Amino acid sequence: MRAALFGGPRSITVGERPDPVISAPTDAMVRVLLGCVCGSDLWYYRGESPHALGPIGHEFIGHRKGRSRHRSVHIQRRHVRPLPVPGSGHSDATLRSLLTLSDVMCTGHHAAVSGGVRPGTIVAVVGDGAVGLCAVIGACRLGAARVIALSRNPSRQEMARSFGATDIVAERGDAAVQAVLELTGGIGVDGALECVGTGEAMATAFAIARPGSVVGAIGAPHGVGVPIETVIFRNVGLRGGVAPVRRYIPELLDDVLEG
Repeated sequence: MRAALFGGPRSITVGERPDPVISAPTDAMVRVLLGCVCGSDLWYYRGESPHALGPIGHEFIGHRKGRSRHRSVHIQRRHVRPLPVPGSGHSDATLRSLLTLSDVMCTGHHAAVSGGVRPGTIVAVVGDGAVGLCAVIGACRLGAARVIALSRNPSRQEMARSFGATDIVAERGDAAVQAVLELTGGIGVDGALECVGTGEAMATAFAIARPGSVVGAIGAPHGVGVPIETVIFRNVGLRGGVAPVRRYIPELLDDVLEG
């Protein structure tokens, strides 16, 4: 079996691995159809997070084959049990859309849920990577009236707008904070979604959150500190963590399959 192998920072190769075997009634083999790179993989690749040498990657979909030899499209994430996709004969475009549900779309949606997004709220998304863009979608799905995307990349700005962002802020740091406050009449946003995982991104999220709001943080943290003074004296909460993928996939799956 061929697999992507991590050989250390900036070393990814394709090599042979032992074929998997079914050893328990609950086991399943999934023949990978499509896979993608997770942002967390990039931390490992750059040498900024530890990772064991050997197989790397966890976002993929494929055909399942168990003892009953049943075949269908499944979504798999690490050691979580496969999740079946209803129907068969899905187009290549649909399969590519389903791939995002293996991690990134659920993570972005979790940022919106963690940030308390609900109908009528004003939201800011800090980060324009795959998770940040999916957080824009998540905020819109949950009924946000206004979604401010913080992005300096023109192509990602365009994509964020196509996903429902109403405003774009290209500045960073203090300039970004000032821009968001100007857009919100000096009040700040009802929910700040931190989708990067750096100290600057977290500081920005807390600075643009209005008193009484919540920062939804799902970026893998690297050099991040929580401004406890803001938590205490401005009553800004923090919620987030690893997305409960299995909880979100069913509802998101329906949206994809319904077009």
